[in-house]
Amino acid sequence: MDSMETLTKADLSKHLMERLDLGKKDADLLVNVFLDSISGALRTGDGVELRGFGSFRLRDRKARIGRNPRSGDSIQVPPKRVVYFKLGKELRSKLIDDDSTK
Repeated sequence: MDSMETLTKADLSKHLMERLDLGKKDADLLVNVFLDSISGALRTGDGVELRGFGSFRLRDRKARIGRNPRSGDSIQVPPKRVVYFKLGKELRSKLIDDDSTK
């Protein structure tokens, strides 16, 4: 693969418009409601599982000592919560099968 392309929210809306025969406004609303639902669940600490696709979970990262790449100085990195995505079995097998055909 020479260059990587990125699928955007607008691309998702366009796909929904074509596949489901929706208007732009309805497709945009559908994408936004879907993404807001995932964001809302994660914000409240819940996980999101999309069978066959994957799951989103929050993980806590501990505070640590990091290094400023420009100056080399040590800095204190505070604890934080990060989103973790784990591939589902079906998606993993599709990606592995696609890679082996190239």
